[in-house]
Amino acid sequence: MANNTSSSRTDAGALVRYYLLRAVVAAAWVAAAFAIGVANPVAAGVLLVLYPAWDAFANARDAQANGGFRANIPQALNTAVSAAVALGVLAALRIDPRLVLVLFGVWAVLAGLLQLAVGVRRWRTYGAQWAMVLSGAQSALAGGFFIKSAAAPAMPAIAVVAPYAAFGAFYFLVSAILLAVTTRRRGATA
Repeated sequence: MANNTSSSRTDAGALVRYYLLRAVVAAAWVAAAFAIGVANPVAAGVLLVLYPAWDAFANARDAQANGGFRANIPQALNTAVSAAVALGVLAALRIDPRLVLVLFGVWAVLAGLLQLAVGVRRWRTYGAQWAMVLSGAQSALAGGFFIKSAAAPAMPAIAVVAPYAAFGAFYFLVSAILLAVTTRRRGATA
């Protein structure tokens, strides 16, 4: 039994580090979006492609670290969707900036629902996943906002997406803290 508890704490520790990395990268992306992306359309374009590309990479790494794609269907789907959106955004930047927001909207809905599924599944194993569940639900709702924003008067897509990414950073940080506290408490009582 002690071996299972030790393994569970190790897994939870890896998940805490993963959540912290996601929080730091998202926060850095938001800082870059506001510092250079809003004023520089080329930098904004690069950042808008990098955001879903990073999400694809992070979901792939998360799935691989937790038994592979077959054992983690939501992360596998999120990897594929995020990679497709990164490529779609790259193409959309040349066609119509409003299309970028539509793609981000569709992606936010799909990725949010998939994140919600992962959060619910992990809640059973680790607990302390309410922030991930809430983040997934909020992401799905934000997707509708992005799609609606695409029909509004032109506004740089980066200025619409950056607050969404900031909430993502916040939720990943909260999840890391909650999971670390929960794991420590469970370790103290084991």
